[in-house]
Amino acid sequence: MRVVYPIVLSKGKDHIIVYVPDFNINTQGKDAADAMEMARDAIGIMGIDMEDENESLPQPTALSNVQKEDENDIVTLVDINFTEYRKKNDMRAVKKNCTIPSWLNFEAEKAGVNFSALLQTALLQELRITK
Repeated sequence: MRVVYPIVLSKGKDHIIVYVPDFNINTQGKDAADAMEMARDAIGIMGIDMEDENESLPQPTALSNVQKEDENDIVTLVDINFTEYRKKNDMRAVKKNCTIPSWLNFEAEKAGVNFSALLQTALLQELRITK
């Protein structure tokens, strides 16, 4: 799911400060490009945390409704695809319990089957997800 959120870029002493009003968070970057990437990362982290807590993601504020604190601030947009962000950045291992017949377990262990790798491959195929 791709979403576009407004951000406010402000010139700091040594960095570009970024405010993301819809998440009420700040980050910074060494230049405008880095600041925008840091904003995308901050939004991604907050977004997947909210999804994990079954909270609704905020609806993006219209660009025209975002207020500048200083006349030199820049209001712009940054896009994020939460599904892709999670795939790239949320690589925590999650333990799952699975039950199979004893004879099948015996044969699989004898053949040196990696159960985790096999389950991951089968899930990717079943869900039609490409890496």
